[in-house]
Amino acid sequence: MVRMARFLAEAVVVLHFAVLAFLLAGGFLAWRWRWVLYPHLALAAWAVLSLAVPTVCPLTAWENHFRAAAGMPVLETGFIDHYIDGVWYPESASVAVQLVLGAVVVVSWIGLVAGARTSRRVSVQ
Repeated sequence: MVRMARFLAEAVVVLHFAVLAFLLAGGFLAWRWRWVLYPHLALAAWAVLSLAVPTVCPLTAWENHFRAAAGMPVLETGFIDHYIDGVWYPESASVAVQLVLGAVVVVSWIGLVAGARTSRRVSVQ
């Protein structure tokens, strides 16, 4: 049971990184597959909400549940604070990194809209 709980805790970590990758790249994926935009918008809304209102991500709650079941220490902070801030970049750059990543998402949406307008013009002519 402990091994399974540890495996599930680690699987949630992998899932959490995949969700963050989708948050960053989902707008670009929507250039090819338009349906991707809807889950991407929902995830982006969650990300903005979690920045504005301190809340516990359900994936972090699951990870903590499985970590506790495996006898591992639970995360004292959130996923990003534990695995990314201060690990991939200095904690002092946190706001700058958030702004750059947010800009990447906005650029992906601008490209999506521009591409949709271009394809409409081409199909009308």
